[in-house]
Amino acid sequence: MGLKVIGSGFGRTGTKSVKDALEKLGFGPCHHMYEVVAEPDRVTPWTEYAAGRPVDWGAVFDGFSSQIDWPGAHIWRELSEIYPEAKVVHTRRPEESWARSYSKTIGTLMNEFEQMPLPPHIRDMMTMARDKIIGETFDGDHMDNAVQIAAYRKRTDEVVAAIPPERLLIFDVAEGWAPLCAFLEVDVPDMPFPHENVEADFWEKLKPPA
Repeated sequence: MGLKVIGSGFGRTGTKSVKDALEKLGFGPCHHMYEVVAEPDRVTPWTEYAAGRPVDWGAVFDGFSSQIDWPGAHIWRELSEIYPEAKVVHTRRPEESWARSYSKTIGTLMNEFEQMPLPPHIRDMMTMARDKIIGETFDGDHMDNAVQIAAYRKRTDEVVAAIPPERLLIFDVAEGWAPLCAFLEVDVPDMPFPHENVEADFWEKLKPPA
């Protein structure tokens, strides 16, 4: 299938909403952290990546036509080279709003997951995310506001510098369907833009099966 859309934005920038939107627009299935933690076998390539071993990213994303959110967003540059025809959607939100949401969700999880009753494969994925994604993304304490904002701005600057403008959409989910559909050259659907992944839902997804 091959990726047609690559997401380069951080988690907590409306990525679950964009995942749902892409799937409604015909760019599904969409790879997201939810897909990784839902299936233990999907964690293995990411732990191999964290260990410095080569990974066949084409195999990892086989069967998906789009990708959004971490962990895939961490390798946006590699994916943009592997799939040169794919368009890049860089999700954004007001930076202080993002920092607050990150601190209450992903940031807190990275600091506390070792004490949580998580299934082993999710624990392995969280370890990888903490050591590789968070460790490489934030130059300093990832819970420090100044460090968070600096990393957030740096990612946008890197994406804008690397991706030709005709291939890139800087997107805030508050804008709704119009810019996303125009960029992907599809019709605007007759339905509200998805609004997903509030903080309560974030924590709900981590609960072990009953």
